[in-house]
Amino acid sequence: MAQPDLNATGISANLDTEVGKFVVDSGLATREEVLLCREQQKQSSDPNQRSLADILVENSFITVPQAKRIKRALEDRRRTQIPGFELQSLLGKGAMAKVYKARQVSLDRIVAIKVLPKKSGESAEFVERFYKEGRAAARLSHPNIVQAIDVGQSPDGYHYFVMEYVEGSTLYDLMQPPPQGPGKQFTEGEVIDVGLQMGEALMHAHRRGLVHRDVKPKNILLTPQGVAKLTDLGLAREIDDKQAAESEAGKAYGTPYYISPEQIRGEIDIDFRSDIYSLGATLYHLLTGRPPFEGETPSAVMHRHLKDPLVPPDHLNPDISAGLSEVIELALHKDKTERYASTEEMVEDLKAVRSGRAPIHARHAIDLEQLSRLESSGATIDLEPRRSPGVTIVQQSLWEHPGVLVLLGVAGLSVLINIILAILLTT
Repeated sequence: MAQPDLNATGISANLDTEVGKFVVDSGLATREEVLLCREQQKQSSDPNQRSLADILVENSFITVPQAKRIKRALEDRRRTQIPGFELQSLLGKGAMAKVYKARQVSLDRIVAIKVLPKKSGESAEFVERFYKEGRAAARLSHPNIVQAIDVGQSPDGYHYFVMEYVEGSTLYDLMQPPPQGPGKQFTEGEVIDVGLQMGEALMHAHRRGLVHRDVKPKNILLTPQGVAKLTDLGLAREIDDKQAAESEAGKAYGTPYYISPEQIRGEIDIDFRSDIYSLGATLYHLLTGRPPFEGETPSAVMHRHLKDPLVPPDHLNPDISAGLSEVIELALHKDKTERYASTEEMVEDLKAVRSGRAPIHARHAIDLEQLSRLESSGATIDLEPRRSPGVTIVQQSLWEHPGVLVLLGVAGLSVLINIILAILLTT
């Protein structure tokens, strides 16, 4: 069947219904504005020569560049047909695939469909990773993880992965400054809520033997109701899959801003502690407005993950509580054996901070670290709960403390007086 003729100024008249729906679904114009333009089109002397897109532009409801993007999107949609689904709009695209909003005809429900482009579909590695994501997602069933529905290949050769549609935006998109995004600044309470939900999601995955390996703001969706959903299991791996681990040895899989040191080194033994690190890096970014380590190149960023000391988040944002800062610092420990011993422990600490209590595991770990430094240096240190940012604590030797010196002076004077009295009494 021949494709409809698409002219250079807009979209041909026989696509007007699709154009109107696309514009409304995308939020570019209201339903009333589209109906107004359709009425103007009917009253035109030659309605077949004036497309709906043209009239929308004439009324300044959309711009010429937007009309061209709509044209390309509809062309792309017509080429990408998935049996049993009606593609409605493009939700986003990445380096590997495009994600569409679609309607599942049989159940009359809205879903999201990730489609692998034809060029990527020619790569056996991309295709295997694509289906691996689908299989991994199918093993998980949790309210904070995007649910897998189906995976397959269309008659036209497109590989697709159908999943739950989530109304909302990624944390990354929410943080983008205008005009790219709303430039949202997350409060401590909001960050703790996200951390708890992602912690619960990761607990579920870890108990089923999966490590995500790419936890980051772009892979976390947030609904208008505040529900966080973990998505994109493209790098997920079974913890006990030794064959896959050995084949990936020496390669850094992950995103530079949020990747754990052991992933950077390409270690074989990658487990839940890598996800804890990436979740810590994500929460750090939400709280401070910047990732834990930055650099001009991905290599420079990863080098800093390995070598540079972490600037505590409460040093960058004084509104952060000491307890939450401690939780994130422990999650971001460079040595994985010094991080949380389980995802459950991190969730417990986040719940404690949310209720106004000190974190149990993070506080204990920090105290032990301080004691370890004490044993190696011989210096006294303050083991009291952490002070608020901006308060300087000077650590001194016990014998240099002014109060101690005063007490020693008084004690010495008392001894001297007693000696003098004793001599007088014997004489």
